[in-house]
Amino acid sequence: MSATLLLVHGGHHGAWVWEKLQKELAELGWATETVDLPSAVQDTSTPEPLPGVYDDARVIRAAIDAIDGPVVVVAHSYAGVPVTEATAGAANVRHLVYVAAYVPDIGESMFGAHGVPTPATLAGLRPAANPDLNLPGAFYDGDLDNPDTAAAIARLVPQTVRGDFETVTRAGWHTIPSTYVVPENDISLTATVAEVMAARTGAVHRVPGHHAPFYSNPKEFAALLTRIAGEG
Repeated sequence: MSATLLLVHGGHHGAWVWEKLQKELAELGWATETVDLPSAVQDTSTPEPLPGVYDDARVIRAAIDAIDGPVVVVAHSYAGVPVTEATAGAANVRHLVYVAAYVPDIGESMFGAHGVPTPATLAGLRPAANPDLNLPGAFYDGDLDNPDTAAAIARLVPQTVRGDFETVTRAGWHTIPSTYVVPENDISLTATVAEVMAARTGAVHRVPGHHAPFYSNPKEFAALLTRIAGEG
């Protein structure tokens, strides 16, 4: 294939969430790379200031710059925010794929898209289980009795408040072709703004699955991504 796929995970997750998809993509001949975003905090004893959108964007941009040749960046959920920041001016990025993701414009944040006011301080962590904002089961199929879902939930980590509210200062999708992927059964908070986000991109596709369709339906998602990346 002519491009490398850079897969960027959403909040609370890690590069592990892409493993099923990577296996399918490898069988189709795609080269893939992943990153672990620092705003998904593994060590809760990490002192302030904790990492946020701009720290994540630096990690993403470093990964892009390290790839020799064209790149298609795939952003899931929260990752749409730092990916939007990181890809502005990246000459080798030929396409952006937003999967149930935020597509912020300059001056916008993730929780700002939901009308949540910015707190007085951006310090602190938000646990993965937060009934006011999301339930971990919503990341997958909503079925906590599903062993696969339970195993994934057990791997989730806290997310920084800074990542929730830091705003984008530049937007790669203004100049880079982009596509939005809407999962048909997404019951997450992101789904409430998905259509608004999707309208900012150049094309929209709908796929079976929940908030992380590449996790629950990796084969179908790999086929769609092949189509999108091949056209891009």
